Amino acid sequence: MSQPPASPDSKTPIPSAGATDIVLAFSGGLDTSFCVPWLQERGWKVHTVFADTGGVDAEERRTIEARAAELGVASHVTIDGGPAIWDGFVKPFVWAGEGYQGQYPLLVSDRYLIVDAALARAHDLGTNAIAHGCTGMGNDQVRFDLAVMSSRRPASGAYRIVAPIREIQKEHTQTRAYEQQYLEARGFGVRAKQKAYTINENLLGLTMSGGEIDRWEAPGEGARGWCAPRSAWPTEPLRATLRFVQGEAVALDGNEMPGHRLLAKLNTLFAQYGVGRGMYTGDTTIGLKGRIVFEAPGLAALLAAHRALEEAVLSKQQNRFKPDVARKWVELVYEGFFHDPLKTDLEAFLASSQQTVSGEVVLETRGGRVDAVAVASPHILNASGATYAQSADWGVEEAEGFIKLFGMSSTLWAEINRK
Repeated sequence: MSQPPASPDSKTPIPSAGATDIVLAFSGGLDTSFCVPWLQERGWKVHTVFADTGGVDAEERRTIEARAAELGVASHVTIDGGPAIWDGFVKPFVWAGEGYQGQYPLLVSDRYLIVDAALARAHDLGTNAIAHGCTGMGNDQVRFDLAVMSSRRPASGAYRIVAPIREIQKEHTQTRAYEQQYLEARGFGVRAKQKAYTINENLLGLTMSGGEIDRWEAPGEGARGWCAPRSAWPTEPLRATLRFVQGEAVALDGNEMPGHRLLAKLNTLFAQYGVGRGMYTGDTTIGLKGRIVFEAPGLAALLAAHRALEEAVLSKQQNRFKPDVARKWVELVYEGFFHDPLKTDLEAFLASSQQTVSGEVVLETRGGRVDAVAVASPHILNASGATYAQSADWGVEEAEGFIKLFGMSSTLWAEINRK
């Protein structure tokens, strides 16, 4: 294993005079912890920003702040990102109702809100230098860089992006081991779980990669976050009632609350039953196959409830067409085009489609999955005199005539071409 350098080398970014302040999007994990001394040893005065997007408790938040202080940053601020991630991502994502490639619920979309927090801090400090801990192999670098590049430029000129992990990957292939050694050589410990997996956790859910997951092997016992294993599921089923107003969840079991708190509560409730956990292999933005374990109990519950309500109140044509719009919206967000004008255009359609998506949905889980078992809304498209497969307010002759006309093209083809 190569030894970590004791001092800067000539191949890494050196700040120019008068531009030594840099804002680092910081999570306290292995990658961003490594970034602090790496940047400091190259002359940067590092200011860390932790955008708390809801994936940590008060103790972990204090741990992150203590980690920043231990690393000797020039300043550290913690931003409450819960409301921003609800309004900026969760609402349109639930309206869309689609995961990436039909599976993945875009759990790292908090990156865009983290960038916003870092840019705001850079503006306060009067610097245009931004750093992040993304690798050169994954999708997050695309999301971070494009979000910065498509933001309004500061008066001092274009933003400068410094990515320490990408820099060390020019010379080192086993980057996680290198980062651990680098930190330990400087007296900074590394938490055991960070040695085994790359863990991303926020209000939306949790993802894990690394180790046996990257090797396409069965995840080990340590590859588990919020979701309880089957052996720990409660014996009694869980029921929860969500109320929606124009597609937005506003109340849980009759209690109105801000969206980000509602999602956090759903995470707690449904994680006990192992809901929302899965493994996903997808086509990443940069072309590699990516494999992760993910857990999103709250989003799984929200999506199940919202879809059941939509199915009942939207027209057939809306229900057929909307998934096409949703898939494109999801692709844009996944691939880093969070500020692209097409995303805004698609969100206008999605918002319009939600005008009648109001009502209550009862969810039930006995473990592992969640089902919408009851739907109530004044907008359900019921025919007053008819019930599917039971009764109708039209005659048999009308039904037969409809079938004849509806299938005329196919029956004509058969008559003409099968003689």
